[in-house]
This record gives sequence, C-alpha cells and structure tokens, in this order.
Amino acid sequence: MFRKLRIIFLVLILVFVAANTWLSKLRSTDWDRSLWVVVYPINGDKSTTSSTYIGNVRKETFSDIEEFMAREAGRYQLKLDKPVTIKLGPVVNNLPPKPPRNGDILAVMWWSLQMRYWAFRSDTYDGPSPDIRMFVVYHDPATHDRLSHSFGLEKGLIGVVNAFASEKLAGPNNVVIAHELLHTVGATDKYDLSTNFPLYPDGYAAPQQQPRFPQSKAEIMGGRVPLSEQELAMPRSLTQVVIGEKTALEINWINR
Repeated sequence: MFRKLRIIFLVLILVFVAANTWLSKLRSTDWDRSLWVVVYPINGDKSTTSSTYIGNVRKETFSDIEEFMAREAGRYQLKLDKPVTIKLGPVVNNLPPKPPRNGDILAVMWWSLQMRYWAFRSDTYDGPSPDIRMFVVYHDPATHDRLSHSFGLEKGLIGVVNAFASEKLAGPNNVVIAHELLHTVGATDKYDLSTNFPLYPDGYAAPQQQPRFPQSKAEIMGGRVPLSEQELAMPRSLTQVVIGEKTALEINWINR
C-alpha cells in the first residue's frame, strides 16, 4: 500500500511538473528573444586550486559560448543576433544530487524532482530569473584526470557540468557547457555512448566531406573531432565546433 501511495504521489507531482515543463519548453525554443543563462560555479573537490580558480572566474570566461551561439545562429539565418545571454551567478556551496546508478524508473523520477528542487534552492542570482541554470562543478586537474559525466535536463532547463579548474582548459570546458546547454533546449547526443565516437552523419561537422577523414571540426552534440575511423580529438575551443543540421532542427532553428 505504501508503495502504491508513493507512486500516486509521484505521478501527481510529475503531471504538474510536466505541464510547467511543456510551457517552459515552448518559451525556450521560440527564439523570439535571447535566453537568459546564468552560470553558477561550484568547488567540486573543496581544493585550494578550485577555490582560487573560481575566485578568478568572470562573465567573460564564458563569452565564447555567446559568440558560438550567435555565429551558428547566423549560419541558419535565425532572426536573433544573440540567442543566449550569459551571466555569472554566485558560488554554490553544496553539490547537486547524484544521478541514480541503476535505471529504475522510480529512482530516476525521484532524482529528477530532487535535482529541480536543489536547483531552485541553489538559485540565489540577484537579477532576472534565468531561463537556463548551468551549474559548473570545478575540480583540480592535478588530482582528477577524468571527471564524472555532465548532463543537461530539458525538463527543468538545468545543466550540471563537471569541469577542470584551469585557465588552459577553459576552452574545452566551454565546449562541454555549450553541449549541455543545448541538451536543455532539446538537442540529443550524436555519439556512441560506448566509444564516444560521433555517429555518422549527424554527429559530423562536415558529413559530405570527401574523403571523410580527417574532419577539422566537431559537431557540438557529436562532441569530438573524428580524425580517422579509430582516432578522435577533443576540440580545444568552440572555434572548432559547429551546430549540425539535425541539432539545429531539434532546437527549432530550422522550420520543420
């Protein structure tokens, strides 16, 4: 009986949340105005390196994301010069809830609700309410050679990005932030989850190129630059990245 009541309670909450999500989705993909994106830094490993780096983070740290979105919108003739406006929010001192390790539907539903509540409680930005909230969790690269998976939630317009606390890696960090930001407005992954290799043709920046390899750029949702059938490269900055046609269609930059 308790399990049935819990399921009914969760379903009622999710119906309410789904209605609000649907309205937010419509507002975020009509592109009649610039989306207000606020980035909230988090010290993910409580290290001095991360703390020092966060202390030097400025709005300009993320300016190439704005430039990337504007450049790509121009290629698709979007009637908006600046699709996103990025602001820097205050430091968040608590970590977001971790996604469940298993695929149990109730666990995922509960985590999704927890995530949205955590984001709501952590949003202390003193300004207009953001359309999209991106939480960037920094780690010292000297002690973290690999980071946990980042994610962007279309339901709630929330992104959590695990990033390196290094000025030299600000470019790759912004590639990941842009990738997760686009998830929040409907873009899907275009790479093989088991190999990280971009899926052809939608995960390639230039799928019609002959010969196919090496590619010189990455498709943003493909994630990496395919240099050969076995070799990949992480783009160093958003100057090496494009938004492909399938992604542009998903985020409503191309008329269906």
